[in-house]
Amino acid sequence: MTSELNDVPQQTGGARLYDTNVAQTWQEKWQELVHYRSLLKNSVIRDVKVRYKNSFLGILWSLLNPLLMMVVYTVLFTILIPNNSIRMYPIFILVALIPWQFFSGSLMGGAVSITSNASLVRKVYFPRIMLPTSVLLSNLVNFLLAFSVLLVLLFGFGIGLTIHALWVPPILLTQLIFMLGLMMLLGTVHVFYRDVVMVLDVVILAWFFLTPIFYPFERLGESATIMGITFSPAVVMRWLNPMASIIDGYRTVLWGTENSNGPVSMDPSYLLRTFVTAVIVFVIGYFVFQRYEQSFAEKL
Repeated sequence: MTSELNDVPQQTGGARLYDTNVAQTWQEKWQELVHYRSLLKNSVIRDVKVRYKNSFLGILWSLLNPLLMMVVYTVLFTILIPNNSIRMYPIFILVALIPWQFFSGSLMGGAVSITSNASLVRKVYFPRIMLPTSVLLSNLVNFLLAFSVLLVLLFGFGIGLTIHALWVPPILLTQLIFMLGLMMLLGTVHVFYRDVVMVLDVVILAWFFLTPIFYPFERLGESATIMGITFSPAVVMRWLNPMASIIDGYRTVLWGTENSNGPVSMDPSYLLRTFVTAVIVFVIGYFVFQRYEQSFAEKL
């Protein structure tokens, strides 16, 4: 990674050798990202290597982790808590756990992506957006490895892949856009307020239980009342929790629904609405990131 940085402008005494406050067009920003693409590639490779450095299991842990969690939840909800009528519960839980772990791990890594590279940010200029992006892409590698295990189990349980699995790429794209927007936003805020990670840890735990991971979306009650206000939990969850729709999308096209015997097609309107929400979150995150990017070196 050092070699890629030898030809980039450096900062002296906290000031860059050229003015980065000059407004850039979208074309100029894109050209800049293309110019530094090798830096992004090496940053992703570095993150993957660091993750498994001095690890006994190494990259095998990316395969074992979701499997072990699958076993824990399966034992809990089918043996310790009997009368679970969900078919093929190991697949049911795994198809949701893998994208969730991708989400939670990326958010935690994205939140500290700027502060953990403080020395680099202070000394060298490069597009700062590459920091959360490299975290996202390195976690994407882990996601794809874990997803390969899911594919094996899908065939092992006799489900296999159907035509509905073609929905997976657009669902994944929606998730990536949503996550990168949040990562840019959290990474920016963490530069100024270092307790963001502690709060995020609690938020992710609550978010986990508010997302249909170990329970089917269909089992949400038709109505609920809080403080005299009656609402539909399923509708509210779809509107306020994009990860609920994303997780439910993966499960629908790879496992099915509670009322089906296998994978079925998802409702395109749900994915479109989630995609629009993801784009809005991305735009907000990008705007905040670009607005305060110039202050990163000073605050760090």
